[in-house]
Amino acid sequence: MKSEQKPLVELIAEQLKGGMLELPVFNSVAVKLQQTLSHHDFKLDEIIAMINEDQSLASKVLKVANSTYYAGLSTIATIKDAIVRLGAQEVANMVMVASQQESFRSENEPLNNLLQQLWVHSFSCASGAQWLAKKSGYINLASECFMAGLLHDIGQLALLKVLDDIYRSGKTKIIFSDTLICEVLDRMHQEIGGELMRLWSLPQAYCDIAANHHKTDFDNNDILAAIVRLSDKACKKIGKSLHPEPTLSLISSPEALVLRLNEVTMAELEIFVEDVGEMGV
Repeated sequence: MKSEQKPLVELIAEQLKGGMLELPVFNSVAVKLQQTLSHHDFKLDEIIAMINEDQSLASKVLKVANSTYYAGLSTIATIKDAIVRLGAQEVANMVMVASQQESFRSENEPLNNLLQQLWVHSFSCASGAQWLAKKSGYINLASECFMAGLLHDIGQLALLKVLDDIYRSGKTKIIFSDTLICEVLDRMHQEIGGELMRLWSLPQAYCDIAANHHKTDFDNNDILAAIVRLSDKACKKIGKSLHPEPTLSLISSPEALVLRLNEVTMAELEIFVEDVGEMGV
């Protein structure tokens, strides 16, 4: 078939014409929660009702809340318990984690391997960004740093889901190499990610990070972006990335300079992201 000979970029571009909002990368409840919390005038009962509308999702959130990552002295039995103990933003982050992890799967084994690597990178980056916010004196940004880190590579997820759909629909029988796929992801994911986040009306700060996190120049006053970028680099340095860069120097990075971090903290960050376990749901 003629379509089987089309370049990967062209196949993806054709598929995206169908509309990015149809891509299975976001859960509507998770997105609505982030939109609601960004307005700062929400009611607790409103948040609880939103999550409990989807009982399957609610049960996954409770599993996350009781995982070793969040474990407290007693079991969290209800969504209300989780919000009271951990806060609405933290629970909204759990909703996004629980719903997101479901998206990083495919019946196509090569793509599934890439998706699983991307999930490990995304969750490790989110966790590292949250740790870094607390360590560098920006504890008020910790929850936002986690969410921005979790979603910074949403464009890569979207592109892999597009490719998954291309294979399932039979539009090509060619099995593209991991190297080629990763090159295409690297070239296209920021533009796709930023646009996707805007279409879903997620907070502008998250949209900007998804669209610009690899650009060499960034606003030195944007602490959220600096933290996520640095956590992303730490994940790349230790190999938790589709694009490992073991020779990266974190201490000499512009982000470390902006945050005024020393070599000890950089070493601790590497150890932390190395040790981040997968949050199973």
